[in-house]
Amino acid sequence: QVQLVESGGGLVQPGGSLRLSCEASGILFSIYTMGWYRQAPGKQRELVAAITSGRSTNYADSVKGRFTISRDNAKNTVYLQMNSLKPEDTAVYYCNGNREVRWDYWGQGTQVTVSS
Repeated sequence: QVQLVESGGGLVQPGGSLRLSCEASGILFSIYTMGWYRQAPGKQRELVAAITSGRSTNYADSVKGRFTISRDNAKNTVYLQMNSLKPEDTAVYYCNGNREVRWDYWGQGTQVTVSS
């Protein structure tokens, strides 16, 4: 059974930082592309950042320079370090694991709220 379990969300003030974690089980984690997506109320889910098995990364323009994605294959975990958070970063953040498109798994999501 495949499970992706996110943690680390919460309430933070503008300009603050959070680190999200996603621990995977039931997959050969090291060969998967791992990604973080987010969905704000009334909006479509969007890609925030992704990291391939070879550790190539890509980011949404809106988070470049503020967010960093990384992975620890020994711990089957992918991280999203979020700095200089803005109110528009408020969303439910989802972890995704993908391999050759057809193997595609999602976590349950973790809420991030940026507000003073």
